Amino acid sequence: MKNFYAVLYGCMFVMFGFGAYADDVSGLSVAILNAKNSCSGISDSMSDMKKMAGINTAVTGVGTVTAGVALGAGIIKSGVDETIETWEQALNDMIKKQEEENVTFYRIDYTDVQKSFNEKIKSTDAIKSDIEQANEVSKKLGNIRTGTLAGTAVLDTAGTIIAANNRVDEDLQGLVDNCIKSIKNLQNEQIRARTENTASAEELQKSEKIIANCRDWEYLDLSKINKRATGAAISGGTGAALALVGTVTSASANSDSVRGDNSDAGKQKEKNLNTASNILAGGATAASGVATIFNATQISAIKKAVEVADKCEGALK
Repeated sequence: MKNFYAVLYGCMFVMFGFGAYADDVSGLSVAILNAKNSCSGISDSMSDMKKMAGINTAVTGVGTVTAGVALGAGIIKSGVDETIETWEQALNDMIKKQEEENVTFYRIDYTDVQKSFNEKIKSTDAIKSDIEQANEVSKKLGNIRTGTLAGTAVLDTAGTIIAANNRVDEDLQGLVDNCIKSIKNLQNEQIRARTENTASAEELQKSEKIIANCRDWEYLDLSKINKRATGAAISGGTGAALALVGTVTSASANSDSVRGDNSDAGKQKEKNLNTASNILAGGATAASGVATIFNATQISAIKKAVEVADKCEGALK
């Protein structure tokens, strides 16, 4: 029987002791500790996202520039190609006239290809030389267009990958949700502590500071960050795809096999490929520009979250 009472008293001691311990560790002090644990570490994650958004803005910005260079080179190339076509037609006409009328054309100062060859006449050899030089220029411009489009494809692909991953994932959203939940609980515990007078002035002051500086998480729309990331990824992907196709098209247009085909069908094919390359370069420029805008606006959205996180975590110290 003595053993029975000893066990009974022991159980009662444990129960009452545990209850007393529970009272000691519960309440406002526990709510403050829970808020510190739940709301810490978010600032670092947000700062990393801000850095990546800045990097991506630079990446897609350079992609926009390279695509613009490709478009500019393509436009200039089109003008050179038109000049070459004019010269070649004039050359053929002169050769034909020489053969028909047994006339020899001598070189006279010639500076404006748009003016009539009846006004300023060149020898056939001189025109051939000019055509060769113009073809070299056209070839170089075509290579520039191809190279810069290839660069845009690489840059926009990198930007797409960064944008796709630079978003508020489930883990980060979970941290924010837990922080919001802990702040709400802290508010409830603060009200209870004030009503029951169970907390020190220091605890009340600390809890008030945390609540005031961390409650903004509840009103911050993190979905804006992801929406901008999605927009950047889609635009960047579009720019990369257009640039990649443009690279292949431009390379084909500038290949020796295409440029060397002087048949009507061959010349038309080259012209069509060059036109397509320029259109693709223009599309890549626009898409890259949109991606850059999305990345820049994502920085703004992330910056607001970073400010909330820093403000909150500053109050937790």
